[in-house]
Amino acid sequence: YVKGAMLIRMLETGPVPPTPGFADQVLDMSVGYDLAGIQSEPVASFLRGMLDCSAVVDRLRDEIPPEHARLRDLDYPTRLSDTLTLSTFHGCPPDEIERIVDFLMHEYGISCVVKFNPMLVGREETRSLLHDELGYTHLTVPDSAFERDATWEQALEITERLDATARRLGVGFGVKFSNTLIVLNDGGFLAGAADSGPEEAYLSGRPLHVLAMTLVRRFRRIFGTRIPISFSAGIDRVNFPDAVALGLVPITVCSDLLEKGGYGRLQGYYKELDRRMDEVGAHSAGTWAIRAYGKGREALERAMRGLGLEPGDPRRAAVERALAEDHDLAAAVGPELFARWVDAAVLLNTEEYVEGVRRDPRYAHAANSQPPPKIGSHLELFDCITCDICVPVCPNDANFTFGHGLEAVPVERLERRAEGGWRRVAGDPLDLSRKHQIANFADFCNDCGNCDVFCPEDGGPYVVKPRFFGSDADWRASPLDGFWLGRAGGRDVALGRFRAEEGNDQRIEMRLTVEGDRLRVEGPGFEEPAYRVAWSVTDPEATLEVDSDLQTIDLTWAHILDTIRRAVLDGARVNPVNALVGVSIPPSEDNPSPRNSNPS
Repeated sequence: YVKGAMLIRMLETGPVPPTPGFADQVLDMSVGYDLAGIQSEPVASFLRGMLDCSAVVDRLRDEIPPEHARLRDLDYPTRLSDTLTLSTFHGCPPDEIERIVDFLMHEYGISCVVKFNPMLVGREETRSLLHDELGYTHLTVPDSAFERDATWEQALEITERLDATARRLGVGFGVKFSNTLIVLNDGGFLAGAADSGPEEAYLSGRPLHVLAMTLVRRFRRIFGTRIPISFSAGIDRVNFPDAVALGLVPITVCSDLLEKGGYGRLQGYYKELDRRMDEVGAHSAGTWAIRAYGKGREALERAMRGLGLEPGDPRRAAVERALAEDHDLAAAVGPELFARWVDAAVLLNTEEYVEGVRRDPRYAHAANSQPPPKIGSHLELFDCITCDICVPVCPNDANFTFGHGLEAVPVERLERRAEGGWRRVAGDPLDLSRKHQIANFADFCNDCGNCDVFCPEDGGPYVVKPRFFGSDADWRASPLDGFWLGRAGGRDVALGRFRAEEGNDQRIEMRLTVEGDRLRVEGPGFEEPAYRVAWSVTDPEATLEVDSDLQTIDLTWAHILDTIRRAVLDGARVNPVNALVGVSIPPSEDNPSPRNSNPS
């Protein structure tokens, strides 16, 4: 968090002026533990650090490289956040939720938002919405999901008490709709359904949008706009402007960013909002709420009645002119009436939008029933159709491209001569004719499988494509195929683990050491290698050295490892692996005390 905030501050002062509004950002804490967990020292330390990170900022100033020394003296924020969203797990007792928020408000003076679950809609209305109105008849929401979550009545009581506490303490309080919906996984698409019966899974996206908006309307009918509502359920480019028109703040997004385009989809949200605001002559969020659905005049009547203003109030004429001539509505009526006008508009908009969204075919099962198509081929270590969809759909940015311009990998084996010595026998090279290769950085990957969902080929990029580990210790600890690359003091080390053949769990492990123009390879298990082979790339025949009792040695794996090393570390594009080439190379028998050429 601290590093992120410091980087944002650096970018504000960079040589290229940032986009207007760049600095208008908020860091919001999020916790989901039980009360005992939140009161524990690790979480307490985190909360204290977010409220005052002065010591961390001072320590990190010294890590700023000398070439950017001017950035060490910037005025970095030391109070990163004093707001928090509580997102407890399904089944958290209602009184536990209340105790957690009450504790945070009293102990830390933090403004809190409680994220509620969609089970508040109730089992009958939930099933009616999903099955009868939206057509998701295959979805089963178990009774147990409703039985162990808060009821609507309990949520209202919690809200009233916590709102009163917040007002007394002078902090903020709000609610958020909504968490995911518990459904039963029938094993048709998602893996995991056991013989003992279907397991629980968590539904998000478009059907959840309808459920959560239903809760927004129900909540607004009781509390009006007195308690702010944050929203997170199936937000995308199309409905983002509507959520703004409903006065929901903040509006957060998740599932849409798992679609093609990934984080790049975010820019479309504001383009669509700008387009729709321009259509009605709105120049602020407030005027957009008033103009969005044509409820401006009705909302004004309600707002004026709320202030006790007569229908003939002289401000009416000014408002009529402003509405008709695209003038500043706030200036026309003054701040007090404008605020009430906006509040009245968002309540009317809520009724209008929620009624419409329940009938909108884009949220129905018929429009959302087909998974991404597959073309029937299976991924391999190198080459694929290079559609590159797996790169932006990774929520953690774990997938990346490398090897731009690679052409081939040598296929070669060494055969022992009867008269002594070895000869090289070359086969047809592995053709790498694609524009680049796909890889995965294991340290960023949480095996969510989203890239597999969208990949047109089978196998999963995060499983089949070259997987790189951030440290040799992580590589050694993992049972998976993969690689680790290190560079220090003019010396490269590459560790590789390959599956011997498809369907065979036996794996080949190999170490490649490169210093100058000399390559040394140990394998196929380098802890007790069956061979050690070394040669100079400038004269491989004359410099070949072999230490092995084998009759034949397949060097193709070594060439693959060397090709990957060169393409990833020396490629023109930055990737997570070549950003780590300064890490220390582990000691070995021929280099017991390696130097680290880049301590950072």
